[in-house]
Amino acid sequence: MEIRPAGPGDVDQALALHDELVPYLVTTRGMLTRELARPGVPGRATYAAFDGGELVGWATTGLIAGSDPLDGQLRLLVRPEYRRRGIGTRLLEATHANLREAGATTARVFADPSSVEWAARFGYRQTRQVHYAGIDPRKAPRQPEPPSAVRLAPLTEVEPAALYAADVVAQRTKPGDAKISARPYDEWFAAVWQSEDTVLDLSVAALYRDEIVAFTMGLGDHTMIWSKMTSTLPEYRGRGLAKLVKAAALHRAADAGVQGAYTANYDGNTPMLAVNEWLGYHRIATHAVLICPL
Repeated sequence: MEIRPAGPGDVDQALALHDELVPYLVTTRGMLTRELARPGVPGRATYAAFDGGELVGWATTGLIAGSDPLDGQLRLLVRPEYRRRGIGTRLLEATHANLREAGATTARVFADPSSVEWAARFGYRQTRQVHYAGIDPRKAPRQPEPPSAVRLAPLTEVEPAALYAADVVAQRTKPGDAKISARPYDEWFAAVWQSEDTVLDLSVAALYRDEIVAFTMGLGDHTMIWSKMTSTLPEYRGRGLAKLVKAAALHRAADAGVQGAYTANYDGNTPMLAVNEWLGYHRIATHAVLICPL
C-alpha cells in the first residue's frame, strides 16, 4: 500500500472515485486539475492511497478562510472494500499533520454516520448534521416575480466590491461551528471572484437601489454546480429573496445545459431547508459534522 501526495496524473482515478462514492459532492475535472497543479499553499494538501496502482483512498485539507481561531477542514474517502486496513488512519494522520503545520487549532469533517464511532478514536465529536440535496435545474419551478424596485442580475454584471461587502455579512451571519471574520479584499478577490471554479454567470444577485441585498453563488462548470453560498442581508430577510435568487440561478443553469445542481445545509437552517424544498431539491445524504482539536 502506497500513500503519497496526489499529483496531476491522478485526476482520472480521483474523478472516478468521487463519482462512485460521493457524486453529490461536486468535483469537476477542472477543479481537480487546478487543485493538483496549484503551488504549495499552507493548509492545502491532497493525499492518495494506492494498491498496486489502483486508487483506493483520497484525502484533502484546507483552511476555513476568515476563521478565528484558525480552523481546518478535510475530506477523506476510502473504497468500502479497502476499509479496516488502516488506510483511513494513515490518511487522517497525514491531514492532521498538514493542518497543524499550517496553524489550525481544530479539524472539521462532514462524515458518513457509519464512521462517527471510528472518528471518535481520534478525538472527533459530533456537533450537528448536514443534509445534501440535488436537483435537475430543468425541473425547477417557475421563478417568482421580484418585489417592486428589486432587480436581478448575474454576478458578472455586479461590481466585485459590492459582492465582497455582501459576502462579508453572509460569512459572519451564516450557520456553522466556525467563527468567521472578514478576510482582506485582495485575498477574497483572488480566491472567489477570479477563481475559475466560481460560475459567476450562473450566480445571481438581487439588487435594491443598486445595493446587493441577496445573492447565490455557485462553483463547478456548465455540467454540474455546487451552491457555495446563498444569503440575504439580515434587514431584508423574510421577503422571499433567497427563493428568488436561487430560482433565477437554477433557470440560468438549465439554459446553460447544467444537468445537476447540489447543495448542503445544516439541520438547524430551517429557512434555507424550506427554500430548497420549495425549489424541488431532493435529499441525497445526511452526514455528521465532526470536530477535533488539533
